[in-house]
Amino acid sequence: MRLGYAVPQYGAFADPGFIRQASTALEAMGYDSLWAGDRILLPLAPSDPYPGGDGTIPAAFGTFFDPLTALTLAAVGTREIRLGTSALNALWQPPVLLARTLTSVDLLSQGRLDVGIGLGWLRDEYAATGVPWRGRGARLEETLDVLETVWTSEVVEHKGALWTVPPSRIDLKPCQRPRPPILLAGCTPPALDRVGRRADGWLGVAMPVPYLTALWDMALRAASGAGRDPSALRMVVRVNPQITDSPAPADQVPHAGTVRQVADYLLTLAEAGAHEAFVDLQTTTSSRQQFLDVAQELVTLLRAG
Repeated sequence: MRLGYAVPQYGAFADPGFIRQASTALEAMGYDSLWAGDRILLPLAPSDPYPGGDGTIPAAFGTFFDPLTALTLAAVGTREIRLGTSALNALWQPPVLLARTLTSVDLLSQGRLDVGIGLGWLRDEYAATGVPWRGRGARLEETLDVLETVWTSEVVEHKGALWTVPPSRIDLKPCQRPRPPILLAGCTPPALDRVGRRADGWLGVAMPVPYLTALWDMALRAASGAGRDPSALRMVVRVNPQITDSPAPADQVPHAGTVRQVADYLLTLAEAGAHEAFVDLQTTTSSRQQFLDVAQELVTLLRAG
């Protein structure tokens, strides 16, 4: 199983110099990938609870680098480590503009981009961007249509319910052909069906492994039903643990635990068939040094098994 780490991009870690420093260090440690998330505001009276912990949105989300800008900075100081979004909210901008930005990052990184897309969970962000909350699934389907057309067609043309692209030349194409891998987030039946029909993989979140594999099976069945090869799909799992000094109760893992407990959970993910997992410690480590120290300890434990 490949191992990734969240690039520092929000809260106390949102510093351009540290993005470059940490990215270089993480590649040297042997990490396979760096991942960036997507938040645009910290509402004072949120429309929706945070989908984790006690529902309180982390205060660190009030300072949040754009994910693709953060990954571009990470690309500058690295050579081979892959760069992914988990998850980019693709609905907050027209897909033809999104395609240009994603293509640019893929070219600047020499073909290292994984495009992870989600729908988000906070209605306040949709209100702020002027995008309707209702109809998100259909909007995502058409977004994927436009991205595919822009990336794979010599003459780009699209006529849909939301966007029209007249017959045009858009010659800036990704380094990866025919396009960068697309991973889709979500744990609902419609989201998993879309993974199976449209994506190269699924962006899952840490949960007890039996629940995770049950959701993964739904995506695989959807792929089979769509006439696609299920074995070609990738499962990538985001893990956001609270690192503790002493062992956490078993029912709190993987949401809390020692570095050893987190490593053990990652090993169970590998045994369950996950292709990749990455850890985000930006809300649970107290300093930049701890951010890097935990990364080193974690990769050392996993190499040792």
